[in-house]
Amino acid sequence: MPLAFTRQLSPRIVDCALTHLDRAPIDPDLAAVQHGNYEQALRDAGFEVIRLPYLADDPDAVFVEDTALLLGQHAVITRPGTASRVDETPSTAEGLKPYFEVHQLAGGTLDGGDVLRIGETLYVGQSSRSDAAGTQALADVVGPLGFQVVPVELGRCLHLKTAVTYAGEGTLLVNPEWVDPAIFQRATPLAVAEDEPFGANIVLAGDRLIYAAGSPKTAAELRKRGFNIAEVDLSELQKAEAGGTCMSLISD
Repeated sequence: MPLAFTRQLSPRIVDCALTHLDRAPIDPDLAAVQHGNYEQALRDAGFEVIRLPYLADDPDAVFVEDTALLLGQHAVITRPGTASRVDETPSTAEGLKPYFEVHQLAGGTLDGGDVLRIGETLYVGQSSRSDAAGTQALADVVGPLGFQVVPVELGRCLHLKTAVTYAGEGTLLVNPEWVDPAIFQRATPLAVAEDEPFGANIVLAGDRLIYAAGSPKTAAELRKRGFNIAEVDLSELQKAEAGGTCMSLISD
């Protein structure tokens, strides 16, 4: 059974780091319910959900994607670009050690949410959270593992995977206002609806796509193309600039 790693939501999510959104009140109890529904969607897709160690005092700890990359039998521990998240990566490394060969980046900053894998290519968004030094450090680690790293300039969004994700079957879900679709090779772009700018983030989980509710036009277009969509209400978590991908690490 494939594995998906998550982390229990901290009640301190109300103090989460924000870059592009104005702070709005977050109900931690409702956010926890929505996170539980997200984990159930992963189970329904055929994954065993394994929770990483609980970090009650870390507001952004539920967003595990930013702390590691899973590449086959390897896990690369990242260097998140927000200072308040420094305590998260040792916990992630400890939780992943029983399952993967764990690697560490030597320098720079890098959020996992800025890394999009398509085949053996890792596209890395150059954002406020990920810099050139972190991108080079990633290349130094993954080059010997057979991966190529391609830096990508971003528009006005938090992470690369806010603007683009791989939906499978050669399809790239993208907001062309935030990233140039021509950068990504071996994938056909599908633009989100113009009035659904945050609809480009989707979780490829086995034979289905887990999608944050709220982008009905884009979801309908994906269904029209034959994709199996499971929509989950993540509205409370989205106040913390969450996307679906950021709350899990999914093994190959």
